[in-house]
Amino acid sequence: MKNFLLKTCLFLALLLVIRSVSANVSLVVLGDSLSAGYGLSQEQTWVAELDRRWESSHPDINIINASISGETTRGGLRRLEGVLERHKPDVLFIELGGNDGLRGFDLNTVRSNLKQIIDQAQQQDVKVGLSQVMVPPNYGQRFAEQFRKMFEEVAKEQNVALIPFFMEEIATNADYVQDDGIHPTAEAQPKIADFLEPYLLELAK
Repeated sequence: MKNFLLKTCLFLALLLVIRSVSANVSLVVLGDSLSAGYGLSQEQTWVAELDRRWESSHPDINIINASISGETTRGGLRRLEGVLERHKPDVLFIELGGNDGLRGFDLNTVRSNLKQIIDQAQQQDVKVGLSQVMVPPNYGQRFAEQFRKMFEEVAKEQNVALIPFFMEEIATNADYVQDDGIHPTAEAQPKIADFLEPYLLELAK
């Protein structure tokens, strides 16, 4: 029995080593609570869901979740140097700005923060994808539209892929949104993974 358990542990360790060696693309998600999994365990997040899928389907890609609940573009910019140093990613997926919008931060400042994040990543030859982010229309139609367009403009100016906002359809289904009306439920995470997977695989090419 002891020999069996030892062999099993060695086999599992070998699999981890093989994946680590074969994973030649590192993709870091720099996001806020929508990616960090507010109210959920780390194993329930859409990032963890993709990681499980890719263990067999895309073992050459290692996805890392560097998201923090409550994060803003300023916070992401402040943390970026450490994230790049620690994980040395090939690809960076930025999912930030929602908290800036909900708190009514100046859009010029948000735009500047996003551009600095992208610039710093690109200076280290990191490929960048930027998530579109939206705020509810009850924040004012004019502000909501300016906020949406800001991401389109930043992506175009910085020549990075703009990935559609994954919460746009999720938010319309009550079963996929927590009681706070903002954060996705555990049931929504596979749906988010389904939505984002083709875009992130394209980034990781």
